[in-house]
Amino acid sequence: MLRLLRKPSNIQTIYLYLILGNTLATSFIWGINTIFLLDAGLSNFEAFLANGFFSLGYVIFEIPTGIVADTYGRRISYLLGALTLAVSTALYLYMWQIQGPFWGWAASSVLLGLGYTFFSGATEAWLVDALHATNFKGHLEGVFAKGQIVGGTAMLAGAISGGVIAQVTNLGVPYILRSVVLLINFATAFVLMQDLGFSPKKTKQPFLEMKKIFSRSIDHGLRNPPVRYIMFTAPFATGVSFYIFYALQPFLLQLYGDKEAYAIAGIIAALTGLSQIAGGIAASRIRRLFKKRTSALILGTFLTGLILILVAFANNFWLVIGLIFLWGLLFAALMPIRQAYLNGLIPSEQRATVLSFDTLLGSSGGVVIQPALGKTADIYGYPISYGISSVFQLAALPFIYLARRQNPKSDPIEEKSIENS
Repeated sequence: MLRLLRKPSNIQTIYLYLILGNTLATSFIWGINTIFLLDAGLSNFEAFLANGFFSLGYVIFEIPTGIVADTYGRRISYLLGALTLAVSTALYLYMWQIQGPFWGWAASSVLLGLGYTFFSGATEAWLVDALHATNFKGHLEGVFAKGQIVGGTAMLAGAISGGVIAQVTNLGVPYILRSVVLLINFATAFVLMQDLGFSPKKTKQPFLEMKKIFSRSIDHGLRNPPVRYIMFTAPFATGVSFYIFYALQPFLLQLYGDKEAYAIAGIIAALTGLSQIAGGIAASRIRRLFKKRTSALILGTFLTGLILILVAFANNFWLVIGLIFLWGLLFAALMPIRQAYLNGLIPSEQRATVLSFDTLLGSSGGVVIQPALGKTADIYGYPISYGISSVFQLAALPFIYLARRQNPKSDPIEEKSIENS
């Protein structure tokens, strides 16, 4: 089996399948999650505060699970993530059935965050190391862009079907389907996913080894200026993107005029999938327009902030849909460029932990920004909250500029070679 996997094309196929399963499972509930929370009796503030606790779970567990991936292997980390998410999703469903107290929603949201931290960093680190180990000749952006396209397709299918299923059954059934798909992904990864280009540590002192990895990750992450400044953009980008997505369903249903049109909510969520597919296709073309990755990141961040300002002033269902589609397209197109930039500066031994640091910072933004914007929506309405979100989006620009000034080796866009760490 291992010999069969030692081809870059096979590595990419497994990676894309994992992205497909993860995104499909998650997207079953994306179109209805906020409605699901509101149906359970939570206010807008409480619903987004629950999402904030989900992000808090990321913050608490991101580094420990990243160290697990860099110590015991990316495969082990992935398997733990799939299993934890399946169980925590079932707990989320139980809280809805019993109309549980807010502390229960907070606890289950933190557990969901734990599940995702086992994925974040580990899956991407597994891909990059395995590609290096199998002598992949190509651009990382191209592989990550394929992931965006596959993820967008899965999001499109999952969000629409989840909304329709909720419409004809009830809001809880998509959560059951999510757990089932996660368990299928667990079984598939158990058989196919092997650590290539990375050797799990065999040590009699695991905590000492984890401490060493953590220290080295700080050196290659927060103490490395070109990495640090790009990582500092994560709280703004991630915090805003979480809010934009989860507030989109009730916001657009309000403009649509029917707050219980769950099928429409699924289609709205699928809009994000379409924009992700389009962004993945556009990523390689956008990449060729620039000589440096930071140039693309600066322009793209500015344009996404500008689009959110326009959303704040638009009072038409179809116009807002068009603007959000464009925002999502640009956001998705920038992600492969950002991923290639960071991976070109991170050594293999600390890759999962440093990437987990990046995710942790993004989740930290979600902890603060989501409930703040949710409270703004409660008081002033969704359009004003989208206008304020543009301020957070644009706040990332100075950090990208500071990263650019460091002249990092992964900033220039090469034509033929993969970035080596």
